[in-house]
Amino acid sequence: MKQFLTALALGASAVFASGAADAATLDQVKQKGFLQCGVSTGLPGFSNPDAKGEWTGLDVDLCRAVAAAVFDDPTKVRFSPLTAKDRFTALQSGEVDILSRNSTWTLSRDATQGLNFTATNYYDGQGFLVRKSLGVKSAMELNGASVCTQSGTTTELNVADFFRSNNLQYEVVAFQGQEETLKAYESGRCEVFTSDQSQLYALRLKLADKDEHVILPELISKEPLATAVRQGDDQWFDIVKWVHYGMLNAEEAGITSQNVKDMLNSPNPDIKRMLGAEGNFGEQIGLTKDWLVRIVSKVGNYGEAFDRSVGKGSPLQIERGKNALWTKGGLQYGPPIR
Repeated sequence: MKQFLTALALGASAVFASGAADAATLDQVKQKGFLQCGVSTGLPGFSNPDAKGEWTGLDVDLCRAVAAAVFDDPTKVRFSPLTAKDRFTALQSGEVDILSRNSTWTLSRDATQGLNFTATNYYDGQGFLVRKSLGVKSAMELNGASVCTQSGTTTELNVADFFRSNNLQYEVVAFQGQEETLKAYESGRCEVFTSDQSQLYALRLKLADKDEHVILPELISKEPLATAVRQGDDQWFDIVKWVHYGMLNAEEAGITSQNVKDMLNSPNPDIKRMLGAEGNFGEQIGLTKDWLVRIVSKVGNYGEAFDRSVGKGSPLQIERGKNALWTKGGLQYGPPIR
């Protein structure tokens, strides 16, 4: 009996400890009064500081949406610019609470980096940027080309696989940082710049003669860009994941930053559940009943964030494509809030 009681006590302690660990990040964020968000060192459309040091972009908006859900204030977030090499270490060490930094979700990263990817914020693929003067219309014409890429990313492996599988010769020229890689391409140290296609659209804006460069049509990989959190904190994982899904559900339901307060009076049961008029769904993941109202009223739905960051309301002018809602032929799909 004594052994049974001891085992029972140890089991209860383990359950309690597990529960405490699960709530750790949310508690820590609330205690310090802000969210620490890991972002890129500057990628227009995704995470980029303006002249006043204000961060904007699709990845930035995800962090602001989490801050809005937790604090009812999207400004209660601080941004840590991270290189591709340092990003996962910063998350593992606790330097940041969330990594929202155009990072590709892969099996090896999921299994070996001590993190969990929450949801795909942007479906992307690797492409090629070349000078128009090169006279190339397709990636299949790049035999013998020198290719600039950033080390510590999935692009190195993808470009190697592409050239090898197509029996093409190439020379890789790798650099540590994104800006260094772009400057090398611009100065002529290589003929081709390869990265995620969304990055190519963004980085082309930084070139002095941007109209003299073209993005080739081929995509040579799948690059689901996803937000990540540390492993072992299921509550925080759920919060970050459902912030993204909530923004998608809001877009699908036609709930915007302009009409969200009016939508509180909607008779639609799905909208009632989303906005907290029925049920306690926000409270189930550690947030408030009006968690999605907070997000949409202060940051917008996914479509609003996409349009102003990378879409028709931005300099990048990227089509929704695979990032359209599933109801419009895309891959973005929010599970139901019920």
